[in-house]
Amino acid sequence: MPIKNEAQRLRIYIGDQSRHKGSPLYQWIVEKAKKRKMAGATVFRGHMGFGASSCIHTDKILRLSEDLPVVVEIVDRPERIEALLLELDAVLTKGMITLETVQVRAYRDGTTP
Repeated sequence: MPIKNEAQRLRIYIGDQSRHKGSPLYQWIVEKAKKRKMAGATVFRGHMGFGASSCIHTDKILRLSEDLPVVVEIVDRPERIEALLLELDAVLTKGMITLETVQVRAYRDGTTP
């Protein structure tokens, strides 16, 4: 799906233990974006972080893998982001969502010269 110039970047901050229907929530979000034929999605795993509960989550050896922070990032046209946000609102029970206007300078699949 071609996107040009102004677009939006959606960031969803969750824990890697967050689930939807038994699967990781970040996986559900990426699969939902793919089904909607959005421009793309990326999942980033953090080493340390905290959120609304102020509980620090870290990958340090004494607290290994205690709900490490995860960020799902999606860039697409505003109307496509908004449609996904409606679905996200129904399933996100813990976390944070941010939205920014971005300028897309290149979006290529490697097959075009």
